[in-house]
Amino acid sequence: MTAAAHRPATLEDVARVAGVSRSTASRVIAGTGFASPAARELVTAAVDQLGYVPNPAARALVRGGGVRMVVAVLGTSAAVLEDPYVHQVVGSVARVCTPSGAGVALHWLPLDDPRGLDQLDDRSVCGVILVNTTEDLLESVPRSLRGRVVSIGVGSATVPSFDVDNGAGSEAVLRHLYATGRRRIAMVTGPRWLPCAQRPVQTYRRLMSQAGLPERVLPGDFTAARGRAAAGVALRQWPDLDAIYSISDDTALGVMAGLRDAGVQVPGDVAVAGFDDIPLAGLTTPALTTASHPVGRIAAAAATALLDGRPSAPVTLFPSALVARASA
Repeated sequence: MTAAAHRPATLEDVARVAGVSRSTASRVIAGTGFASPAARELVTAAVDQLGYVPNPAARALVRGGGVRMVVAVLGTSAAVLEDPYVHQVVGSVARVCTPSGAGVALHWLPLDDPRGLDQLDDRSVCGVILVNTTEDLLESVPRSLRGRVVSIGVGSATVPSFDVDNGAGSEAVLRHLYATGRRRIAMVTGPRWLPCAQRPVQTYRRLMSQAGLPERVLPGDFTAARGRAAAGVALRQWPDLDAIYSISDDTALGVMAGLRDAGVQVPGDVAVAGFDDIPLAGLTTPALTTASHPVGRIAAAAATALLDGRPSAPVTLFPSALVARASA
């Protein structure tokens, strides 16, 4: 009875049956290094006899392809790793990597010192997916990692990017607000340091200018707490406002809470809209008008490109569509 009859065959079993060293068996199976024609024939026969299936992660490591996919997230503190958006990215990457035998690791990159990418420059890393990417972070990518790095967000000539078309999604939401009669529209932005968060701001300014409407912009950070505070500021600065658009659903939900605190009716007095279409958006009262954000598809595409060894397209944008509900 062979070893394969009661447990999965190992590389050691293959080497023993073939009558060669473990290193020779490994070279033949991995297709790397020198082995004589006779040794190759013996190892191949042993693999067939035992039904040996190489561990994909071990095979990748032998070939220098790596066994870890790292999701590296830039943020002001390690708390960014607890963001539900980051969890969704990691989950989608894991679903892509699991069949290949590659593991997924989560890594925080401090905003004030993004050089942490140097720590990821080792043979076990098959790819790095940057999240919350900035120009400084792109410039800090080690030369030896190029070809193994993609970005969810802004990219560069050497780092391909995958992202949602949040400019077009924001335009759809803003045009919906305008079509429903809103003319005094305030906007709560994302972090100023995040380049991809500036596209919706540019869209807002362009549309307000084209319509001859005033710009009313308040800084945000994607949190509900900031949205709640922004609602109060907006009401004090612009008591005539009739709509608030936030480029994050979490912030928009905070805006609705702030308006409720002030006795303002949504959407009767002020319409509210967000962006992302998170699960909670359809469960609030009123349900939140927003725009879709296919986070899972974006993360899966980024991971697939790295695993396939072809992260070449400079920019891949995924469409965002209006999701109209009761809040606007």
